[in-house]
Amino acid sequence: QTSPEIIEPQNIPLSIVYEDDDILVINKQPGLVVHPGTGVKDNTLVNGLMFYTSSLSDINGLTRPGIIHRLDRDTSGVMVVAKTNLAHRKIAEQFENKQVVKTYIGLTWGVWIENEGLIDGPIKRKRSDPTSFTINETGRKATTGYKIEDTWRYISKVLFYPKTGRTHQIRVHAAYMGHPIVADKKYGGGANQTKGFLPEVSKELQQLLTILNRHALHAMRLEFAHPTKSETVSFQVPLPEDLINTIKLLNEKYG
Repeated sequence: QTSPEIIEPQNIPLSIVYEDDDILVINKQPGLVVHPGTGVKDNTLVNGLMFYTSSLSDINGLTRPGIIHRLDRDTSGVMVVAKTNLAHRKIAEQFENKQVVKTYIGLTWGVWIENEGLIDGPIKRKRSDPTSFTINETGRKATTGYKIEDTWRYISKVLFYPKTGRTHQIRVHAAYMGHPIVADKKYGGGANQTKGFLPEVSKELQQLLTILNRHALHAMRLEFAHPTKSETVSFQVPLPEDLINTIKLLNEKYG
């Protein structure tokens, strides 16, 4: 039997939004992988958490101390981390029972027909590419509420409210609706979306993609029952700079 990977604490800058004896709430930067896994041994959020504190839950195994839920590497935003096993169990239960209220903000290609609605499409891992997911009737149930917040000619700003927590859920659902997340190459939101316009428009849209070196999705808000205090807590984190700059450019060009 091979011994589990030893995780080295590393001094990785963490943006801590809130902390008490039970939980840590962080605003994860884009590009940061949450925990070690296939092909990723260090420089993860977990390495940074272990450097920052020695009190993290250990329910999820040695490679995932404190980790109750995840964000994709290139998704930025709010995450809750458990410092105790009790906190971990109580919050994990709320995720399972769909009691955690999650709000994401994303930029998507195109103009949506309906201003708000519910996307309901079961999600399954692709057989051809195990790192991708797709809508498949035999997949696991997945639902995402959405509301259009702003629209600029070719791009919309959308609030997403995932009711379930499947991997890549919002990205898969947005693409399924024909409006992939901007700069999400994996799900059809990359440079191909800038083609077929007048040359100057294509150029402007390509310029947007250079500001964003990652898909335009941000976990903005998280609300749940605190594990030991009898109250609901809610944490909101501001948009990161790359999304602010992209929106600024959209307003200048198409506002």
